[in-house]
Amino acid sequence: MKEMIRMMVVLSLICGLSGVTLAALKQATAPIIEEQVLTFVQAPAIESVLAGHDNNPIKDRRTFEVDGTTVTLFPAIRDGRLAGVAFETSGKGYGGSIGVMVGFDMATDTLSGIGITTLKETPGLGSRVADHGFTAQFRGHPIDSMELKKNGGDVEAVAGATISSTGTVTAVRKAVALFNALKPRLADAWS
Repeated sequence: MKEMIRMMVVLSLICGLSGVTLAALKQATAPIIEEQVLTFVQAPAIESVLAGHDNNPIKDRRTFEVDGTTVTLFPAIRDGRLAGVAFETSGKGYGGSIGVMVGFDMATDTLSGIGITTLKETPGLGSRVADHGFTAQFRGHPIDSMELKKNGGDVEAVAGATISSTGTVTAVRKAVALFNALKPRLADAWS
């Protein structure tokens, strides 16, 4: 009996020590992981959707609260004025969540483009939503009408990847709703 209690105490101590070690490790590496995601995942997408800026959108980023959701905005500043913003939203695809960086042109109230950041879709099929042929449709697109052609819109879905295309358009529509909610606060944010 004593042997069993001693084994339980030793196992409890080992588990507790392991848990504390893992928690400390996670806390210590979180900023490094965030910086890596910004540099290698989000930065290429930001650069593809925000063109011609004088600033570093990643360094000038700000977070905003919208209906209980925290949104990180990356600004494009040109000649001292806010020319555009980009931020990431997601939609449900066939293989999981599709992360989409959506850029907005402040002067024209249109999309400046989209870039796919995360994707678990079927290679060669659903993953084609990240290809230029699909994403190019969003450059200069008005923000008031965002729908696939099969639903009465003007965005052509990727053949054989309707779920992935729908998930991408859903992410863009979420971004448009957030942009419309944030728009009154944006002019003063980077002045």
